[in-house]
Amino acid sequence: MVKQSAENGCPPTLSIVSPVYKSAETIAELVRRCGEAAAMVTDDWEIILVDDGSPDEAWPAIKAAAENQPRVHGVRLSRNFGQNLAITAGLAVARGDMVVVIDCDLQDDPADIVEMVARANEGFDIVFTRKVTRNHSRWRNLTGRSFHRMLNALITEPVYRTESNVGSYSLIRRPVVDAFLELRDSQRHYLSLLRWLGFRATHVEIEHHERPVGTSSYSFRRLLREAVVGITTQSERPLHLAVAAGFMFVAASMIGIGALLSLWVTVGFLAGWTSTVVLILLCTGMVLVAVGVTGIYVGKTLEQSRGRPLYVVMENTGGADGDSGAIDAIEGIDEIGEIGEIGYSVPSERRPLGH
Repeated sequence: MVKQSAENGCPPTLSIVSPVYKSAETIAELVRRCGEAAAMVTDDWEIILVDDGSPDEAWPAIKAAAENQPRVHGVRLSRNFGQNLAITAGLAVARGDMVVVIDCDLQDDPADIVEMVARANEGFDIVFTRKVTRNHSRWRNLTGRSFHRMLNALITEPVYRTESNVGSYSLIRRPVVDAFLELRDSQRHYLSLLRWLGFRATHVEIEHHERPVGTSSYSFRRLLREAVVGITTQSERPLHLAVAAGFMFVAASMIGIGALLSLWVTVGFLAGWTSTVVLILLCTGMVLVAVGVTGIYVGKTLEQSRGRPLYVVMENTGGADGDSGAIDAIEGIDEIGEIGEIGYSVPSERRPLGH
């Protein structure tokens, strides 16, 4: 590979994106360690630091880092939009053929970038990281595992299934970045969208270190909100469970009605609250079924409103237009790399680093 230089106007080979929130004290060390790791695989790299409305002195620290190192670029969001949108903002600015996403708290070691690039050079488009251990509090680890178990139980599509020890620290190639940026979900989760996109993926085992300074910005309330968003944006199973529960109530009421009729025939009408309970069960079941069915239709409307392509073409052999029906099916794609009404096609070229 002919190395490109960021100094001559060409895009860098490797970009490192890090969303920053309440981590002003780690900026200088993060830049130093990321720079050392990047320099081991390529001479052409850049670091994108996204200030996600941090209430501390993160932005002055980012500006200072950019002044000391021209390869560092800062992006300041107008307010706190959340980690996933901050990552999206960083990816929109990153120009590298490979892009690494890493948290700013240094619990993930930037030195692992070397191994991630090596795995990507084996032909993978996405390199996830799997933590051997998670150095969070017991409460955070417990809630994290519980959330992932619950989410996996509610998810119907295997592509969305998650692991509690897989975080946002990852490497993605340019075709994945471009396809990711075409997805316009407002309620988005970085890892879930990567899984939805597909592509060739692998993982590397890493150590999760103690946080050097500060504490996590993810409070219980914020974790709960992320859990609700994750479940409602990735699964319709809660709606189906509501319908199932409704039918169970209706079935129970039918059994009750049968028992009441049987008793009325054999011993006569029995005064009391039994008939009231049966009616309540019947009405509750019918309401749950109606609400659940309505919710399913709303869920389908939500899925359609996302505007995602129906499929993502990773590569082709060229000239594979197919018959007229196939041509009509992909006429929404104007050219390679542009989103159309039907699908999305991305360039297939893979350029290894360090060669």
